[in-house]
Amino acid sequence: MAEPPRGPQGASPPQSGLAETGPRSRSPAPKGHVYAALDLGTNNCRLLIARPEADGFRVLDSFSRTVRLGEGLMQTGELSEAAICRAIEAIKVCAVKMRKRGVTSARAIATEACRTATNGPAFIKRVAQETGLHFDIIPPLEEARLAARGVTPLLDRRDAGALVFDIGGGSTELIWLDLRDRSREPRIIAWGSMPLGVVTLAELFPNQLDAPGIHAKMVAEVKTRLRAVEGLSAPGAHPAGPFHMLGTSGTVTTIAGIHLKLDRYERSKVDGTWLTRADALDVANSIASMDRDERAAQPCIGNERAELVIPGLAIFQAIFELWPAPRLRVADRGLREGMLLALMGPKDEPRRRRQRRRGRNRRFRRRGPKPNGGTK
Repeated sequence: MAEPPRGPQGASPPQSGLAETGPRSRSPAPKGHVYAALDLGTNNCRLLIARPEADGFRVLDSFSRTVRLGEGLMQTGELSEAAICRAIEAIKVCAVKMRKRGVTSARAIATEACRTATNGPAFIKRVAQETGLHFDIIPPLEEARLAARGVTPLLDRRDAGALVFDIGGGSTELIWLDLRDRSREPRIIAWGSMPLGVVTLAELFPNQLDAPGIHAKMVAEVKTRLRAVEGLSAPGAHPAGPFHMLGTSGTVTTIAGIHLKLDRYERSKVDGTWLTRADALDVANSIASMDRDERAAQPCIGNERAELVIPGLAIFQAIFELWPAPRLRVADRGLREGMLLALMGPKDEPRRRRQRRRGRNRRFRRRGPKPNGGTK
């Protein structure tokens, strides 16, 4: 499907749905195939390896590492050498895992940091040379559609609509879905991408995340940025009618984990959790009131995420205040799952053209250089 004309921060809403990658429209994937989805974001490098099954897929292996690829990007406009090296080392681990699992079809994507950085394309070439993996720098529309596809099974079709949001490291995607026709896949009726995520918002307030009043200033900044994004539905009600929120990001899974009072993070308990608007905002305000040490002591936050959870909460609260849904569903799934469903789905002609590019990833085992430093 062609991408509609768009401005620098958003787009006119596409009128097609998500059916092309959905499980209902998918013909069975070839037996014996193993698929991999690799997502290189502004903050994290994530891999998911799976085998198709009748009702979806079974995860064989996964990997996630914080690489902070977008660190300093807002100040310099470039990916730093230190960030590049961290990302490449993580990608090498992914390449080793893909070889060990016998991956036969894969897609690797890069998002906001590589879209924004002046040396993004050069970085992608270097990744291919050093790891044998070829990444596509995807536009915001494709990122939004893949994330929405990945969380579709969690939507409550009893509502008329849903607002799906994905808070990333360098951008935040928002997708308004029409759920009124239960006989078909959800239809996108509005969407937009705000070029601001947890890393980039933190860099707007350097060394101030725990200063008095900064959280409220961040919420106000996000609201201003959201109102400027083209293609978003107007603040307030959902255009389809009664709606719920569906959030996919570390911010919302953290909120759910703390709400559930988990002693350690458990995906099986968090994924699919429902929270009322009041409960979600109460937890968000509670976390925002903690100091850094108190946040680090939380088992669902930890030391590594003790700082970036604050800008994540600011983005979350701004979204919830502009579009006050009565309840939130939490998804510990999204972009990678959407990528896997797309890989396993029927191949139309545009997808076949993309598959020729992806074929390079299938050949990396034979022609790519052997990754160094892979330990898992």
